Amino acid sequence: MIFINLEAMIFAKQVEWNRHITIKEIAEATGISRTTLHRISTNPHHNTCTDHIAKLCVYFGCDINALISWKSNQD
Repeated sequence: MIFINLEAMIFAKQVEWNRHITIKEIAEATGISRTTLHRISTNPHHNTCTDHIAKLCVYFGCDINALISWKSNQD
């Protein structure tokens, strides 16, 4: 199963950037709707498009591996 680690990424960047980051700020910077970002943050299994993933990677200045993880359904 693929997980989008948006909440963990927000927390890590808040610590790194030493400031609070809101969903509204991310939405305005990326063009991704607040509703979609909220869905991604509250449901890490949310099925989103690769365009959104790319925009989040650009916003956070991270590699896709920092934003997404995979765990086998067999576990």
